[in-house]
Amino acid sequence: MSYCVNPACPNPDNLVNTEVCQACGSKLLLRDRYQVIQGLGQGGFGATFLANDLSLPGNPYCVIKQLRPSSTAPHVLDMARDLFRREAKTLGKIGSHPQIPRLLDYFEAGTEFYLVQEYISGATLQQEVKRSGPFSEAGVKQFLSEILPVLHFIHSQQVIHRDIKPANLIRRTQDKKLVLIDFGAVKDQVNPAAANASEQTALTSYAIGTPGYAPPEQMAMRPVYASDVYALGVTCIYLLTAKSPKDLHYNPSTGEMMWQQHVHVSEHFADVLTKMLEVSVRHRYQSANDVLRALDLEPYLESLAKGLVSQQGGSPTNRGQNDDDRLDSSDLSGNGMPSSPSARMAMAIRARRFSRSTETTRFQSRTSGGRLASGGITTVQPPKRPTGEKAKPMPRLSATDLQTYYGKGRRDFASHDLSAANLQQVNLSDASFHDSKLNKVNFWGATLTNVDFGRASLSQAILRDANLGRAYLSHADLQGADLRGADLSYAHLSNANLRGANLCGANLTGAKITDEQLALAKTNWRTVRPSGKREIW
Repeated sequence: MSYCVNPACPNPDNLVNTEVCQACGSKLLLRDRYQVIQGLGQGGFGATFLANDLSLPGNPYCVIKQLRPSSTAPHVLDMARDLFRREAKTLGKIGSHPQIPRLLDYFEAGTEFYLVQEYISGATLQQEVKRSGPFSEAGVKQFLSEILPVLHFIHSQQVIHRDIKPANLIRRTQDKKLVLIDFGAVKDQVNPAAANASEQTALTSYAIGTPGYAPPEQMAMRPVYASDVYALGVTCIYLLTAKSPKDLHYNPSTGEMMWQQHVHVSEHFADVLTKMLEVSVRHRYQSANDVLRALDLEPYLESLAKGLVSQQGGSPTNRGQNDDDRLDSSDLSGNGMPSSPSARMAMAIRARRFSRSTETTRFQSRTSGGRLASGGITTVQPPKRPTGEKAKPMPRLSATDLQTYYGKGRRDFASHDLSAANLQQVNLSDASFHDSKLNKVNFWGATLTNVDFGRASLSQAILRDANLGRAYLSHADLQGADLRGADLSYAHLSNANLRGANLCGANLTGAKITDEQLALAKTNWRTVRPSGKREIW
């Protein structure tokens, strides 16, 4: 089928080989190569279409965005043309990132402007939640670990997305990676009333974004990088609750979203989300780096560093001192500062982990209302433990008590000792055992989907035939663990210790794990690799 892109067309559907629209007489083949198949979306800025590129072998799909100025007056068209070219230049620059659609072409036809981008096959996160239900805490942390480096890259290119939401995040079919789509500047409407104002005012004097996801300063036409952090925080709430912002209540005095009663997450993660959702820009995390530090997502420094290196100039040292550099310097002031951004962040993460380990620092980082104080991340070193003083032992939890608490709705069991507990065949989906002792625990045949085992000690644990789909095992110690026949599909195993772990017959489809880690474990011909294929012996 051929589809007419004329906004005034009364019947845009046409037969496949039709050259001219039967309803309005418009030419159907754009630029003599793009055959539009169907409309994908429409708004005040214009419309988006799915098309085939007939000039390439196989006629691959592409997405065409049509910008429609609100007037055909010459001065309005001139401003629209300038905005269009700036947008094409921006998309061409950031489209080098593998998780952002590439800009393939752009052109002007009559009084309309067109951007042609790579087509991303897959389901949006909004569709995922509607199909499978809300994410667990571990699932949202994994989501953040993927999207925060992308957000950092965009901001490093001086671009504010302005419309981050579940519908604009697609999980690509071929590799299951998240792709951020629909960059907001394409939605800019040229307002004839602004024609007599300065060029800057004419191009920015309109609110862009989705109500509920966009923070107050963005709706007041003053977006900053932290505006994207707020929208990402609202997206996290949607993933955890399956509720859109319009379905949640707001505090009439402060304007804050009231979401806490709808989620079951650890105290620390709740604090991070609270600061992402601060109405005041000054009290909100200022960058993606800040959120990464707060979450201790150390495994993702490598992908973040790659984003930095891919900036113009090829090296962070070629950039001017931006906001992120100043934040790093203030967090880690003093002599001996590493020049590498990733090294600076690693130091900040370690300092954050130490500072959070003491009650004094925990008190300093909160206000009486439970929110993180405006100082953000504190890097004060804790006082040294007197010589001979033993560390406070983890609270011991029996298998019976664990199942009782879980049955009553509790999910947070972080920093507990469950060593040698017998938990065969139990269902503990969505629970958090972050930084817990689970040595020699028996999880044979247990359902542990979306469980957070980050930094947990699982040495010699029995996880045979357990379902660990999408489990978070970053930095977990699995030395000598029995994982025969376990389902580890899409599990997060970055930096996990797998020395001597038995992965014979385990399913690792889509798991985040390196070849070096697998080389330390026991595998056989029945082990399904991350690619989804078994190894040929």
